[in-house]
Amino acid sequence: MNDFDVIVVGAGLGGGIAAGVLAEAGQRVLVLERGRDLANDQIARDHLRNHRLSLYGHNTGPELEGNPRTYVFPDGYELEVAPNDGLYQNNAMTVGGGARVWGMQAWRFLPQDFAMASRYGVPTGSSLADWPIDYGELAPWYERAEYEIGVCGEHAPERHGAPRQRPFPMPAVPDSPSSIWLRAGAARLGWSTFTPPLALNSRPYLGRAACIQCGECIGFSCPTDAKNGSHNTMLPRALATGRCTLVTRAQVSRVDTDERGRVIGVTYLREQDTRSPEEVTVRSRSVVLAAGAIETARLMLLSKSTAHPDGLGNTSGHVGRHLQGHYYPGALGLMPKGVLLDGIGPGVNIATTQFNHGNPGVIGGAMLANEFVKLPIIFWRSALPPDVPRWGLANKKYVRDAYRRTAHVQGPVQEIPSPDSRVTLDFRVKDRFGLPVARLSGTTHPETLRTAQFMRGKAEAWLKAAGAEKIWSWPPELKLSAGQHQAGTCRMGDDPKNSVTDRTGRVHGHENLFVADGSVHVTNGGFNPALTIMALAFRTAEQARTI
Repeated sequence: MNDFDVIVVGAGLGGGIAAGVLAEAGQRVLVLERGRDLANDQIARDHLRNHRLSLYGHNTGPELEGNPRTYVFPDGYELEVAPNDGLYQNNAMTVGGGARVWGMQAWRFLPQDFAMASRYGVPTGSSLADWPIDYGELAPWYERAEYEIGVCGEHAPERHGAPRQRPFPMPAVPDSPSSIWLRAGAARLGWSTFTPPLALNSRPYLGRAACIQCGECIGFSCPTDAKNGSHNTMLPRALATGRCTLVTRAQVSRVDTDERGRVIGVTYLREQDTRSPEEVTVRSRSVVLAAGAIETARLMLLSKSTAHPDGLGNTSGHVGRHLQGHYYPGALGLMPKGVLLDGIGPGVNIATTQFNHGNPGVIGGAMLANEFVKLPIIFWRSALPPDVPRWGLANKKYVRDAYRRTAHVQGPVQEIPSPDSRVTLDFRVKDRFGLPVARLSGTTHPETLRTAQFMRGKAEAWLKAAGAEKIWSWPPELKLSAGQHQAGTCRMGDDPKNSVTDRTGRVHGHENLFVADGSVHVTNGGFNPALTIMALAFRTAEQARTI
């Protein structure tokens, strides 16, 4: 007899949504989360330990000890890295996942984003491909995510480019000195702009308070719980049914199969404060993986058996490949004296999609927007012009004068996937449970660099047109890109020979195994991919409920 109808691995955006849909459909659901269930006031507001600056650690997880990964440099040198190292490609580890500390940008991908290979061709050495679904198929699920999770924004489909049937459920956030200044600059260039969509309560919504514009959104939890994710929407709905069980501090070590290779449940290790981890085996009719693109791929590779010697869903060798994130090219500009940033959050309140597609000589493009309110320490560490001293009296004088006068424009580039950017297992390095860790290798495709450099120039042009006295930026470098927007390691497709899941998120060859996170993204858009993860999770969960 099955212990549960469905087991969901991971309580982030995708997993929380899947749990809510399935529990409300009458299924018995077990959610396994390797992090802790932290209240908002338990996620510290430490400026040196957060998910924007992790110099000494994070304010969620994973812990720095016992959770390594291996990073392989382009020259083949391998390095064991801790979670607060940028090479780790970390995401938040707690109930709610990255949405507990994210910047809330909730964009729909554009129709063109689903057919990149058809539009641009396939660059040599890349694994660029079309999605098996188009925008029209996903549009109703985008709308469902916007209303059930909660998104505010300006209803401007003609300027965004993604057709929509209904306006956002909440109005957009207000202007700031930065957005007013940048809007005037865009007008001089003939660019259209609008207020970007945010998964944020701009007014009270779904029984929770509105944003108080505290200015510390990115990297921290929300003091009024106005920042939206599955942790304060769909997962509580799942638990309220009485049919959902949430187990935290649970590291799933394998997805179990029977002698025929059919998925029958999972085995996990439950951490205990005073004793060794307890191994627990549970059975279910189906399993939904939503641990993030790196950890979902790692789990599938760990789940070897006689029937699946290379890992679950990996008969084609695509599990772990095509790992993507987002390059974030941009520029900074010193605004004229008398033009001061007010430090009022959330900070991102003007964007343009003028250059997401149709750019001569480059593939794709990116959205550009103003940046979140920067912590002073982050401004000092990463936003100073190259000619400003990093220490001493001159440094202090510049920071004092420029901190409130500096605007930052940037955006996530539509990356060109590479089959060599991938997750494998490192059997020489183990985590605290004795499991082989994720080994990250390869780089994005060189075409991504060309697009990033193009967008860097557009960011500089925007700041110049807006009147910046001084502009500075840095050239992009070829690297592995798989940070907080990680995607692509279990890409969907109609042909099992070149994909891992079908168009519904069901793993090829496994009628009862699904993936509901960014792993299934064929390409990752020129936007934050969170709303696409949510929309696909709703869609995949509805398919999983039929098992």
